[in-house]
Amino acid sequence: MTAKKFASVWDAIADTKQEATSMKVRSDLMQALQAWMTAQGCTQADAATFFGVTQPRISDLVRGRISLFSTDSLLDMATTAGLRPKVTVRLVAPKTRPTQAKRPRVAIAA
Repeated sequence: MTAKKFASVWDAIADTKQEATSMKVRSDLMQALQAWMTAQGCTQADAATFFGVTQPRISDLVRGRISLFSTDSLLDMATTAGLRPKVTVRLVAPKTRPTQAKRPRVAIAA
């Protein structure tokens, strides 16, 4: 059996590159929010009141329940906390050149 190597844990558990990227972004936002809560000395109840959500929702965040959060909701919470998330996009050279899809030819009879 050959062991596969992955660039990140997200690449290992996700079905697609897109899903791995989404989980990585959400994970980074969740960690930043947890760090903010710790720095502020917030209890989960305090954070829930501040963000306008329930305490169980904050518990899900603290426990890393990534599948329960959208990128949008985490960005909203981060902005509310005074954090300034920044998205960096860089081009990664494809391993192979994608082929162009052939357009079907349509003949119209007059």
